[in-house]
Amino acid sequence: MPVFKVPFNGYSVKFSPFYESQLAVATAQNFGILGNGRLHVLQLSPSPANPGQPISEISSFDTADGVYDCCWSESHDSLIVAAVADGSVKLYDLSLPPTANPIRSLQEHTREVHSVDYNVVRKDSFLSSSWDDTVKLWTVDRPSSVRTFKEHAYCVYSTAWNPRHADVFASASGDCTARIWDVREPASTMILPAHEFEILSCDWNKYDDCVIATASVDKSIKVWDVRSFRVPVAVLNGHGYAVRKVKFSPHRGSVIASCSYDMTVCLWDYMVEDALIGRYDHHTEFTVGVDMSVLVEGLLASTGWDELVYVWQHGMDPRAP
Repeated sequence: MPVFKVPFNGYSVKFSPFYESQLAVATAQNFGILGNGRLHVLQLSPSPANPGQPISEISSFDTADGVYDCCWSESHDSLIVAAVADGSVKLYDLSLPPTANPIRSLQEHTREVHSVDYNVVRKDSFLSSSWDDTVKLWTVDRPSSVRTFKEHAYCVYSTAWNPRHADVFASASGDCTARIWDVREPASTMILPAHEFEILSCDWNKYDDCVIATASVDKSIKVWDVRSFRVPVAVLNGHGYAVRKVKFSPHRGSVIASCSYDMTVCLWDYMVEDALIGRYDHHTEFTVGVDMSVLVEGLLASTGWDELVYVWQHGMDPRAP
């Protein structure tokens, strides 16, 4: 299976929504504590230029601080948004030479930007969340944010747009709550006291716009129905340490991918009794980034602090040649 070595510690990996063979990887030097960052754009072979290399680099962009997350534009196949540790949100255009990038650097957050997410319905807008406890809404044509959402009492680690409603998103915070927001409303519309420890990630079900998953330092993933959120729909236990990222499958409504500080990637089906349907232990350091391809069913990618990016088909060994 394809594997690629990056010079810094991997933080996030995202498949392109336009090309099944492209993915972006956010990396940070010195485990993201101090130092530079780099955004990589990788190509899965077979490539005419690199027939013997399963993954090759199309381009890369250096930053003075670590890159913690990235997301692809849903309207421009060459546009990538990056969350940077200096508090900036940077936009890169692959169709332009490296010297012309970034095409924009949005500097409003006062601390590290930890996540970015692009709106799949209203395709000119995206979110950023930060350790300054806020979420900001941006559009690609404006140099300043449209709105700042400030209710969380601690770092906002993750945001996710609802896959069907252009104005609705969720946020996950170190204050142990997940919140549901509607950008047309003055305040959050729902507060989920989802875990007793910090919540590091959240994501919406792509087939049921009322179902959300949260992942926590308490090692668990919980699935919630926002129409009746007193009790979780499912609690998924199996990771040995904090769950860093959670992602619903774009192909199967009940399937979730997760990655953890226990160095594993897990696949779950929260609708069945034995929910754990796959465990991959190919990383040798904290695994902090995982994604599933929208275009190829069962295709997974992960990255971690071992400076490796893996791409593999569910059911295969990521380390197999």
